[in-house]
Amino acid sequence: MAKRKRRNYDDPIRHPDHAKPRTRREFLAQGFIMGGATVMGTALTLPGRSHATLSGDLMPLISQCGIATQGAGKIPFIVFDLAGGSNQAGSNVLVGQQGGQLDFLSTAGYERQGLPGDMIPPLVNPQTQTNDFIDQQLGLAFHSDSAFLRGMMTRVSAATAANTNGAVIPARSDNDTSNNPHNPMYGIARAGSDGSLLTLIGSENSDSGGNSMAPAMMIDLSIRPTKVDRPSDVTGLVDVGDLVSVFSQADAVAVMESTYRISDQKMTDVDNGQSISADDVLKDLVRCGYLKSADLADRFGNPATLDPAGDPLIVGANGIFSSAEFNAGDNSAREFQKTASVMKMVINGFAGAGTIEMGGYDYHGGARAEGEVKDFRAGQCMGACLEYAAISDTPLMMYVMSDGSLSSNGVIDNSVDGRGKGEWTSDNSSTAAPFFLVYNPSRQATVVGATPELQAIHQQIGYMRLDGSVETAGTPAANNVNLLAETIILNYMALHGEQGNFGALFPTHGLGNSTLQDSLTAFEPIVAGTITNPV
Repeated sequence: MAKRKRRNYDDPIRHPDHAKPRTRREFLAQGFIMGGATVMGTALTLPGRSHATLSGDLMPLISQCGIATQGAGKIPFIVFDLAGGSNQAGSNVLVGQQGGQLDFLSTAGYERQGLPGDMIPPLVNPQTQTNDFIDQQLGLAFHSDSAFLRGMMTRVSAATAANTNGAVIPARSDNDTSNNPHNPMYGIARAGSDGSLLTLIGSENSDSGGNSMAPAMMIDLSIRPTKVDRPSDVTGLVDVGDLVSVFSQADAVAVMESTYRISDQKMTDVDNGQSISADDVLKDLVRCGYLKSADLADRFGNPATLDPAGDPLIVGANGIFSSAEFNAGDNSAREFQKTASVMKMVINGFAGAGTIEMGGYDYHGGARAEGEVKDFRAGQCMGACLEYAAISDTPLMMYVMSDGSLSSNGVIDNSVDGRGKGEWTSDNSSTAAPFFLVYNPSRQATVVGATPELQAIHQQIGYMRLDGSVETAGTPAANNVNLLAETIILNYMALHGEQGNFGALFPTHGLGNSTLQDSLTAFEPIVAGTITNPV
């Protein structure tokens, strides 16, 4: 048999059964573009200063002027949008029948999900009497050789893993289309998430911030995601003018405060009958404009405060990424820079929620190895977000989705990177199963349910049929992507103990009454007081 030549997995994917790519989404999914060029920001030293320079008498006016506090007191939220239709069920996160993840599928069902008969979860090792293909280090059950899991475990510590948990949602979404309304970020913002600089960010210049669109009924273009996919995007977000270059940062803040006070006195003169006539809106605009400038100079007058490339917790000898891999100039480095930029903004509360789009996940029709390599890279980026949340002592909800999915016909790729698993041979929307992970600094999030059996069906919201396909009657989300996004938002609100407000915030939702909503909720609330943003 002729040996197949190993291709560069970051080269564009040319599927003979696909038309030539024409839209940006199609170019992204097949890896012809990867979502932003590599442009490095200047590596500076993070000062680690707190927000304490602004005069005490002005601090109460911050909220009155609508200046967002760090993170608005809500759990940071990050979306991973894997463009093209990646594998999530079986070979990555285990998905089972009605009894939960470990209510096992048939051998043929696992084969469809890329697992050969000698690697399926029900197998018990006769020497250890354990199911060696089941790994629950992150609470949620993964296949022990999951590329997502292997990637995450290169970045997270044992302590971080112990305080992580997750849930999986078997749910179909269409293959090779830009019309999957997967992205829930506008709904997350409606639920109260906000940042001190921006409400939403995304690595793609789109209305959703990523590849898949947002549900139309949730879109609010007044908070359209700002594009952030590299360190220079982050440091370029704040411009406090020339004052910081002329004065010290503290002196610049003092000048702006003085300007505010003079303006405030002028407005008081107006109220006392002076010749200038101004209404309350004008007064608020003038007063708050100067106060916001002072606040920005106070917190961000030194660009190093924002720079992910200069944060030693992210890049460097003791960072999540080494300097060598972060600056390598290859596709992995590009994804690491993108991830670092978004996670720095969101986890520090500078933005309320962010999307990290990764291209090239339409990886069927060839060696299994390509999917394994790309999934491993995505796992590294997911793990980086979890570990940065842990280092920052901040909770995090992280959602992983893709447009459609794929399946295997059982042909085995025995190459080193293929790892003896089934080759991905075709698109298959029926095997899709997005999932989310929750990190909590104080303890692992508790799954809803008084018994292990009830907890198992809350940790897997919906289920698969014996043959490894989504049971479309399992949940409202199983065959409706809009309702999948609503399910994610419901779970986000439940982490704050606010799921009772879901109907008021989303009056046209399709998730039924409170009893049905309770069945779609994975975790007990996380105490909001654990949020201690470091900057």
